[in-house]
Amino acid sequence: MKIFVALVCLVVFHSSKCAKILGVFPMPSPSHYILGSSLMKGLAEQGHDVTVIAPFVEKNPPKKGSYRQIELTGFVETHEQRRKEMKFFEMEDINSFLVLPIFFYVIGNVTEATLSHPNVQELLQSDEKFDAVIIQEFMNEAHKGFATHFNAPMILLSPIGACAWVNPLVANPAPTSYVPDAMLSYSSQMTFTERLTNTVFHFYTHLLYHLFNFPKHARLYNEYFPNSLPFYDALYNVSLVLLNSHPSLNQPVPYVPNMVDIGGFHINPTKELPHDLQQFLDDSKEGVIYFSMGSNLKSAEFPSEKRDAFLNVFSKMKMKILWKWEEDVLPGQPKNVKLGKWLPQQEILAHPNVKLFITHGGLLSTTETIYHGVPVLAIPIAGDQKLNAHRIVNEGFGLSLGYKEISEQTLTEKLDELLNNPKYTKNAKKRSELFHDRLVGPMETAVYWVEYVIRHRGAPHLKVAGVDLPWYKYMLLDVGVFILIVLLLSLYIFCKISKKIFSLCSKSKIQKVKRS
Repeated sequence: MKIFVALVCLVVFHSSKCAKILGVFPMPSPSHYILGSSLMKGLAEQGHDVTVIAPFVEKNPPKKGSYRQIELTGFVETHEQRRKEMKFFEMEDINSFLVLPIFFYVIGNVTEATLSHPNVQELLQSDEKFDAVIIQEFMNEAHKGFATHFNAPMILLSPIGACAWVNPLVANPAPTSYVPDAMLSYSSQMTFTERLTNTVFHFYTHLLYHLFNFPKHARLYNEYFPNSLPFYDALYNVSLVLLNSHPSLNQPVPYVPNMVDIGGFHINPTKELPHDLQQFLDDSKEGVIYFSMGSNLKSAEFPSEKRDAFLNVFSKMKMKILWKWEEDVLPGQPKNVKLGKWLPQQEILAHPNVKLFITHGGLLSTTETIYHGVPVLAIPIAGDQKLNAHRIVNEGFGLSLGYKEISEQTLTEKLDELLNNPKYTKNAKKRSELFHDRLVGPMETAVYWVEYVIRHRGAPHLKVAGVDLPWYKYMLLDVGVFILIVLLLSLYIFCKISKKIFSLCSKSKIQKVKRS
């Protein structure tokens, strides 16, 4: 049955008209770019004419279709400078209520820099036409002007699934009773205090959006797209949301019809490993621990006391360690530790001798470890990493260790538990089984829905009516106020009638007493 469905989908894909598609992925972070470029390369492989606005140059452009890049020169250098100034390892304890305004400020600057970039301005001033515009949704609201400017259906790509900056744009419900905000490290089973915090944070987020972020982006939108739709009309004119999520990766939550899970779409069939890595992994009969803190967090920037804790623990193990280390030298490097400034993560996780993945808990790394069924030790620092780490622990395929808790003792305890208790590997394999059990692959799903939106001219039939409702109607505040007024009025009338009856009864009693 699956083979038949896949064949039908392939026929549909290849019979689709070649479309011109613009992708807008301005965030100068490799993890964000991987998602955008993977989707656009997948569309190009299906024969579409693709244009990508991004800070990075694609090293392996697709061989099929057409793949053109509009490079946001200077973005990567600026981001690297800011990354060093921000000192990510010191952000573990920063309050979530403070993170949001920082995000608004930083992403607002990236949004404006994108719109004012000479290469982007050249595109905007051209006579080009596009059949669809795909925008990475990350609080960059003014970029929705690309879709209105080119008069094309707007498709959003959410890098972390359904969240507070995506749901309102398509009127998707997200009850705070069991859907935690992405910036809070809660599970679906929240305590009263957590539900209270989650609810307050939910309203705080929407308040900041409407009082700060939307007005700022409205100004940018009106400046760079003066002849387009009004800003708030463009804001909610979303045809489709592609979500980097899946029930095997994320908590199941409600979706409106124009939201589609494609989590794992960036994962490609594994390639051959470089000879030295292949030999290292093959010869590691005791097993290998793979250690990487992702692209923004650099292991080489660990303070000496944290680094030494890892080195002391690793030096006592029979297993080998493959460590993504961004410098040429690791002081005190044990013999069983192999370093690499860049490592092919998917190919490494696919190797049968890899027994554990030590990671920061980013969604891409979490997705890849689930794909290959490898247990995890998560060391979350910021963003959605704490939420992902919470899910890793809840689903039983890994443990979490706070950055400030890193010591020789805590590392030894966590590693001993993960490596000696078979339940973690068993649960990791189960999550992998759930991940792979799909009707069609995530990339095929993504391509189908993009082409669907193009075929049906924006697919307006998928949009729910809630998008067009004012916030007070959507939240039924007018109905609530009406019911409250009716109840108060009824109570008032009841009190008046009761008082009148009481008064009449009192008079009647008095008259009876006088007669007697």
